[in-house]
Amino acid sequence: MSSSLVLPEKFQHILRVMNTNIDGRRKVMFALTAIKGVGRRFANIVCKKADVDLNKRAGELSEEEVEKLITIMSNPRQYKIPDWFLNRQKDIKDGKYSQVTSNGLENKLREDLERLKKIRAHRGLRHYWGSPCTWSTYQDYWQERKNCRCIKEEGLI
Repeated sequence: MSSSLVLPEKFQHILRVMNTNIDGRRKVMFALTAIKGVGRRFANIVCKKADVDLNKRAGELSEEEVEKLITIMSNPRQYKIPDWFLNRQKDIKDGKYSQVTSNGLENKLREDLERLKKIRAHRGLRHYWGSPCTWSTYQDYWQERKNCRCIKEEGLI
């Protein structure tokens, strides 16, 4: 006789949280990492602050638990998550600490790159040219690829 896993009646296979589809079959902590700007450590501390069982599947969460997770992720400082845990520290415009997620993360990154290009910073120029921003690990590889010709032109095929 084989034992099988029985799904609860209110199990959701796909959840929609912060404009992201989350797989309901994964455990809560790992399912939250599908949201841009949320890593494993941040997801872990959010689940602990929300008193959500880490062994639960994301599809087993109730509406109240999902709402609690969303409020903690959007306002982490109110729930005493330390500043060094956040992904946007000392914002260049307002100097605030925040956790930027999903579409906000893409907007902030685009604004930062536009600012770097506007002030003609080294990193901004490298982004504009499409070159690697730091030479430490990419220098040799990028130099080789920059002058690379098509394999067909070299007659290797």
